[in-house]
Amino acid sequence: MPPSSLLLGYTLGLIGVVIFGGSLPVTRLAVETLDPWFVTAARAMFAGLVAAAILIVLRRPFPRRHLKLVLFVAILIVLGFPALMALAMRLVPAAHGGVVLGILPLATAAAATLVAGERPSPAFWLWGALGAVIVIVFTLRDGALSFQIGDLLLLGATACAAFGYSFSAVLARTMPGWEVISWVVVLSLPVSAAASWALWPSNAASVPPDAWIALGYLAVFSQFLGFFAWNVGLAMGGISRVGQVQLLQPFVTLAIAAILLGEHIDLTTILFAVAVVVVVALGARARIGARPTPAVTKTQDRIR
Repeated sequence: MPPSSLLLGYTLGLIGVVIFGGSLPVTRLAVETLDPWFVTAARAMFAGLVAAAILIVLRRPFPRRHLKLVLFVAILIVLGFPALMALAMRLVPAAHGGVVLGILPLATAAAATLVAGERPSPAFWLWGALGAVIVIVFTLRDGALSFQIGDLLLLGATACAAFGYSFSAVLARTMPGWEVISWVVVLSLPVSAAASWALWPSNAASVPPDAWIALGYLAVFSQFLGFFAWNVGLAMGGISRVGQVQLLQPFVTLAIAAILLGEHIDLTTILFAVAVVVVVALGARARIGARPTPAVTKTQDRIR
């Protein structure tokens, strides 16, 4: 892979991470006064309306060949990830969620082995296991004997995002990355629009402006524009490698949560966040190979 392509992949990935880093605290701000299911549906609906306008203006062809895979990605990143994250933000602080989602880069690498034929080395998985242990210890640090429901929801959101990112990157090898997410949210419109209508708050006029602004950010940036850079970055630099750029996301989330929500970030949370980042960074230095191209193509065809 040319160094320039890898560098551009990392750069685009970083842009996506900065945008996604605001998702947790902004979601928490939105669900303080809006129903989590409404937030999930409305963010997808507004993103879908923007995407539909762009696709119509640019006269992009309907992705008939990849329809099943596009719909599957929609289930993962339009319904699964946002819904689980919104529900979790009713139960745990955004800073806490940012640390739990610190395992997302490793989860994405694991998904890439199944979806895109990437083959991280044993050393990579060793660091990954250590990172998972650190996250588990963090979630149990207050003496609880089991995960909080919020943590389980966040782990479910992590799985949805990991596979959603990987499948999106596979699609971005055959069509522009911006077009992938555009069709994902457009094909979700019938469901997201109907759900938004049914769940529209009866007291909409009394909902604080900051909640609507938060919803707008989630729709335009988290659900749509962030994927412009993210999908292309993963496709150019490799899902496992560029996915590791998300090791910076806990820091972004912690900073935004402190600024936007006034959440107190204690030393323990910071230390666990740093530990997760260090472990994932060391894992990113491990070798990552790839299966032969025919095997990857066969996997893609089987998914379609």
